Amino acid sequence: MPDAFDATARLNRRLANLRADDGYHLGVEFEAGIVDLTAAAGALAMPAPRDMDDLLQNGSGTQVAAVVEALSEDAETRAAHRVGTVRFAPLVTRPEKIICVGFNYREHAAETGTPIPKEPPVFSKYANALNHHGGRIVLPTLLDDRFDYETELVIVIGRAGRDIPEAAALDHVAGYAVGNDVSARTRQTATSQFGAGKWSDGFAPLGPWLVPAGQVPDPNALRLRTFVNGEVRQDWTTRDMIFDCRKLVAHCSRLLTLKPGDVIFTGTPQGVILGETAPPEERRWLRVGDTGLSTIEGLGELQVTLV
Repeated sequence: MPDAFDATARLNRRLANLRADDGYHLGVEFEAGIVDLTAAAGALAMPAPRDMDDLLQNGSGTQVAAVVEALSEDAETRAAHRVGTVRFAPLVTRPEKIICVGFNYREHAAETGTPIPKEPPVFSKYANALNHHGGRIVLPTLLDDRFDYETELVIVIGRAGRDIPEAAALDHVAGYAVGNDVSARTRQTATSQFGAGKWSDGFAPLGPWLVPAGQVPDPNALRLRTFVNGEVRQDWTTRDMIFDCRKLVAHCSRLLTLKPGDVIFTGTPQGVILGETAPPEERRWLRVGDTGLSTIEGLGELQVTLV
């Protein structure tokens, strides 16, 4: 019998974190729509995680698999708990760590004039930056006026580990998601420590789906795109990563212990505003009223509005 982690990684349905009247609930996608799995499990008198963090951090994958199986056979309960107006939450809300990787695509390094790094450059974001599909980002216009997008594949850790060998690295991944590493470029480039351009509230939209690892045969073979107000700004592939997902998980695990619920933003390809050749004052930086859409093949779409 698979353990709790394996049951999550092998689920054949996409999962979401939902806003409910009493907090966050775990949602599951069926053909006819999203079902509030937390509420449906209660109606079936079955144990289930309350939300995505509960699922990941407390190893509740076998419970989810059992409820999904029961709902697949119980159309009445499934219909009763189908969500009408979906209110997505950030995919995770209580991660211990939000790890970000910079300059991890060859073409992105080239467009910014950055030498190919010899090991992954890593920095952090914090929980205040988490945001959700359909969310709003309040631009800190007193801080900066050069805001940029970075659509990224996000790795969601499901099994704890330290000093993980590359060969086993993906065995620690619960699933994958779409992320956007929103950046304030003046603050980012003001010093050698560019976290100040990354930490603002809402600057880490994530979701809406956790796609279990078993549904993603090769995370380094996915098309990634960014749209701003409907215009394509990025269109590339995760094949161009300098350090692929195995290497990133292994490397991060040498720096610290990876724990269930941790997320790793894996870097962005070329096409960001920072890499444009026009003088900075002439570039089309993100502005209030813009809508950003991040898409990754098989993982879904993540949209935010700047206010």
